[in-house]
Amino acid sequence: MQYDFNQTLKDRVKGELDGFERRRITGGNLLPAAVAIVLVPSEQGNEACFVLTRRPRTLRRHGGQFALPGGRVDEGEEIVDTVMREIREEIGVDANRKDILGWLDDFQTRSGFRVSPAIVWAGATQEILPDPEEVESVFRIPLWDLDRPEIPRLRHKQGVDQPVLSAPFETLGHEVYAPTAAILYQFREVGLNGRETRVAHFEQPRFAWK
Repeated sequence: MQYDFNQTLKDRVKGELDGFERRRITGGNLLPAAVAIVLVPSEQGNEACFVLTRRPRTLRRHGGQFALPGGRVDEGEEIVDTVMREIREEIGVDANRKDILGWLDDFQTRSGFRVSPAIVWAGATQEILPDPEEVESVFRIPLWDLDRPEIPRLRHKQGVDQPVLSAPFETLGHEVYAPTAAILYQFREVGLNGRETRVAHFEQPRFAWK
């Protein structure tokens, strides 16, 4: 099913997120961070997509991994401002608070962060201008590719209570793993299909722990 980038989709996603009871993580020694699922039209037309990046392989932490635009919250910064700053710095998209359609559950990463995911509606005329120091490649993944029955893929490992969640994207030709895949899966379930789905329990692969 193709999703068109239009007001109908925007209202639908916002309505589902407005009715979703978001769970937050409080306390502990986790570092606060934010990521954004940025919704944009395809380059060829009006098909709705989200922005996925690949981090430079030269980075010391998480080099070469697929990721959503985002990063840690600076001292004294509100998390909503972190979202705006990070998408501007990483992919050159200017947005403001009214462009945030809603939020998903906080997600605790194995690398010690408390990640708050925002859903951001970017204007149809927005250019994507990635910063080469933070982004090696940028992709527009159609929403239909996220909504396929092949997602999520769950792998059970010996000695691990919960399965590792991943998302094999047809248009990308690669598999994306939790935490990014878990956040995207929750967006699909809640924002696109109106299903109250939790993902905090899914395990992350070992390479994402560092």
